[in-house]
Amino acid sequence: MIDSESDLGLSETRDGLAFWIHVTPRAKHPKVAGLHGDALRVAVSAAPVEGQANAACRDALANALGCKRIDIEIDPTSKGRRKRVKLTGDPGQLRSKLYALASPPRLG
Repeated sequence: MIDSESDLGLSETRDGLAFWIHVTPRAKHPKVAGLHGDALRVAVSAAPVEGQANAACRDALANALGCKRIDIEIDPTSKGRRKRVKLTGDPGQLRSKLYALASPPRLG
């Protein structure tokens, strides 16, 4: 269970939320779930070549959050696996969705 906004590095923006992701390129299956430190884990099958993994991250996040791809912006200066993402939308709803994705599944 996530106890504080610092767990995802969440911050409110003028029109939504910003948070950290940790990208795993060349994964067998795309998946958005769990945490890597203070970042949401995002696995994509695309290679980290010429923006392919970033585009796949936007697709995976849009699918997982139930929002439009255009509402997701990955910081263009982000290099490597750790990236800052900005989401456009209602901060309260987005926060709930992000916490649900970051929390481990409950067994039983």
